[in-house]
Amino acid sequence: MMFEIFIKEITKENWEEAFKLSVNEDQKSFVPTVAESLAVAYIKPWDEALDPYVLYKNNKIIGSFYISYTPNSEDNYWIGGFQIDKEYQGKGYGKRSLNKIIDFIQIKHAKCKIISLTVEKENEQAIRLYESTGFKSQNRMNNDNQPIYKLTLDNK
Repeated sequence: MMFEIFIKEITKENWEEAFKLSVNEDQKSFVPTVAESLAVAYIKPWDEALDPYVLYKNNKIIGSFYISYTPNSEDNYWIGGFQIDKEYQGKGYGKRSLNKIIDFIQIKHAKCKIISLTVEKENEQAIRLYESTGFKSQNRMNNDNQPIYKLTLDNK
Protein backbone atom coordinates (compact mmCIF):
# COMPACT_ATOMS: atom_id res chain seq x y z
CA MET A 1 0.00 0.00 0.00
CA MET A 2 1.66 3.18 -1.15
CA PHE A 3 0.87 6.50 0.40
CA GLU A 4 2.85 9.59 1.12
CA ILE A 5 3.08 11.25 4.50
CA PHE A 6 3.53 15.01 4.50
CA ILE A 7 4.62 17.30 7.31
CA LYS A 8 3.17 20.79 7.67
CA GLU A 9 3.40 23.44 10.34
CA ILE A 10 0.34 23.99 12.47
CA THR A 11 -1.16 27.23 11.14
CA LYS A 12 -4.35 29.24 11.29
CA GLU A 13 -5.56 27.15 8.32
CA ASN A 14 -5.26 23.73 9.96
CA TRP A 15 -5.24 24.14 13.76
CA GLU A 16 -8.93 23.34 14.17
CA GLU A 17 -8.57 20.04 12.30
CA ALA A 18 -5.38 19.35 14.28
CA PHE A 19 -7.28 19.82 17.56
CA LYS A 20 -9.55 16.90 16.56
CA LEU A 21 -6.66 14.42 16.75
CA SER A 22 -7.15 11.92 19.50
CA VAL A 23 -5.46 8.77 20.72
CA ASN A 24 -7.00 5.74 22.42
CA GLU A 25 -8.17 6.23 26.02
CA ASP A 26 -5.33 4.09 27.42
CA GLN A 27 -2.76 6.30 25.62
CA LYS A 28 -4.06 9.71 26.72
CA SER A 29 -1.69 9.90 29.69
CA PHE A 30 1.27 9.23 27.36
CA VAL A 31 1.06 12.24 25.01
CA PRO A 32 0.08 15.90 25.22
CA THR A 33 -2.94 17.09 23.27
CA VAL A 34 -2.32 19.29 20.24
CA ALA A 35 -3.56 22.25 22.31
CA GLU A 36 -0.97 21.46 25.01
CA SER A 37 1.75 21.16 22.35
CA LEU A 38 0.80 24.57 20.96
CA ALA A 39 0.90 26.08 24.44
CA VAL A 40 4.39 24.62 24.94
CA ALA A 41 5.43 25.98 21.51
CA TYR A 42 4.29 29.42 22.59
CA ILE A 43 5.95 29.30 26.01
CA LYS A 44 9.13 27.39 24.99
CA PRO A 45 9.97 26.05 28.46
CA TRP A 46 13.00 23.95 27.46
CA ASP A 47 14.95 25.20 24.48
CA GLU A 48 15.27 28.27 22.32
CA ALA A 49 12.91 26.97 19.66
CA LEU A 50 9.90 24.69 19.53
CA ASP A 51 8.03 24.06 16.27
CA PRO A 52 4.67 22.22 16.20
CA TYR A 53 3.73 20.16 13.14
CA VAL A 54 0.98 17.92 11.84
CA LEU A 55 1.31 14.77 9.74
CA TYR A 56 -0.91 14.41 6.69
CA LYS A 57 -1.86 11.40 4.62
CA ASN A 58 -3.30 12.85 1.41
CA ASN A 59 -5.33 15.83 2.71
CA LYS A 60 -6.20 14.38 6.11
CA ILE A 61 -4.32 15.09 9.36
CA ILE A 62 -3.36 11.74 10.89
CA GLY A 63 -0.91 12.80 13.59
CA SER A 64 1.20 15.48 15.19
CA PHE A 65 4.54 16.16 16.87
CA TYR A 66 6.83 19.01 17.75
CA ILE A 67 10.56 19.58 17.60
CA SER A 68 12.21 21.33 20.54
CA TYR A 69 15.76 22.43 19.80
CA THR A 70 18.66 24.84 20.06
CA PRO A 71 19.17 26.32 16.56
CA ASN A 72 22.44 25.28 14.88
CA SER A 73 23.35 22.82 17.62
CA GLU A 74 24.49 19.32 16.69
CA ASP A 75 22.86 17.33 19.46
CA ASN A 76 19.95 19.27 21.02
CA TYR A 77 16.95 18.22 18.91
CA TRP A 78 14.02 16.56 20.64
CA ILE A 79 10.90 15.01 19.12
CA GLY A 80 7.94 15.51 21.45
CA GLY A 81 4.21 15.01 21.48
CA PHE A 82 4.40 12.42 18.69
CA GLN A 83 1.04 10.80 18.16
CA ILE A 84 -1.02 9.08 15.49
CA ASP A 85 -4.79 9.48 15.59
CA LYS A 86 -6.56 6.39 16.93
CA GLU A 87 -8.26 5.82 13.53
CA TYR A 88 -4.83 5.32 11.92
CA GLN A 89 -3.03 3.29 14.60
CA GLY A 90 -1.83 -0.25 14.00
CA LYS A 91 -1.53 0.30 10.24
CA GLY A 92 2.15 1.21 9.90
CA TYR A 93 1.58 4.97 9.95
CA GLY A 94 3.60 5.42 13.14
CA LYS A 95 6.78 3.96 11.69
CA ARG A 96 6.34 5.70 8.32
CA SER A 97 5.67 9.00 10.11
CA LEU A 98 8.64 8.65 12.47
CA ASN A 99 10.98 7.94 9.54
CA LYS A 100 9.54 10.98 7.75
CA ILE A 101 10.13 13.14 10.86
CA ILE A 102 13.76 11.95 11.07
CA ASP A 103 14.31 12.80 7.36
CA PHE A 104 12.55 16.14 7.86
CA ILE A 105 14.83 17.09 10.78
CA GLN A 106 17.93 16.15 8.75
CA ILE A 107 16.80 18.37 5.86
CA LYS A 108 15.57 21.30 7.96
CA HIS A 109 18.42 21.20 10.50
CA ALA A 110 21.48 20.10 8.54
CA LYS A 111 23.87 20.33 11.53
CA CYS A 112 21.80 17.88 13.59
CA LYS A 113 23.71 14.68 14.44
CA ILE A 114 21.60 13.35 17.32
CA ILE A 115 17.82 13.28 17.78
CA SER A 116 16.45 12.59 21.26
CA LEU A 117 13.06 11.79 22.70
CA THR A 118 11.51 10.59 25.91
CA VAL A 119 8.77 8.05 26.38
CA GLU A 120 6.55 6.95 29.25
CA LYS A 121 8.07 3.71 30.53
CA GLU A 122 4.62 2.02 30.44
CA ASN A 123 4.21 2.87 26.73
CA GLU A 124 5.60 -0.39 25.40
CA GLN A 125 4.12 0.11 21.93
CA ALA A 126 5.99 3.42 21.50
CA ILE A 127 9.21 1.96 22.92
CA ARG A 128 9.08 -0.87 20.36
CA LEU A 129 8.46 1.66 17.58
CA TYR A 130 11.39 3.87 18.63
CA GLU A 131 13.77 0.93 19.03
CA SER A 132 12.75 -0.49 15.62
CA THR A 133 13.60 2.90 14.08
CA GLY A 134 17.09 2.92 15.61
CA PHE A 135 16.59 4.91 18.81
CA LYS A 136 18.68 3.55 21.68
CA SER A 137 17.88 3.77 25.37
CA GLN A 138 20.36 5.95 27.27
CA ASN A 139 19.53 4.07 30.49
CA ARG A 140 18.76 7.33 32.22
CA MET A 141 15.64 9.34 32.96
CA ASN A 142 14.61 12.95 32.48
CA ASN A 143 13.19 15.09 35.32
CA ASP A 144 9.74 13.54 34.77
CA ASN A 145 11.16 10.02 35.23
CA GLN A 146 10.78 9.17 31.54
CA PRO A 147 13.49 7.11 29.80
CA ILE A 148 15.59 9.06 27.29
CA TYR A 149 16.23 7.61 23.83
CA LYS A 150 18.70 8.90 21.25
CA LEU A 151 19.21 8.33 17.54
CA THR A 152 22.63 9.07 16.06
CA LEU A 153 22.29 10.14 12.44
CA ASP A 154 24.61 8.91 9.72
CA ASN A 155 24.82 12.23 7.91
CA LYS A 156 25.69 11.57 4.32
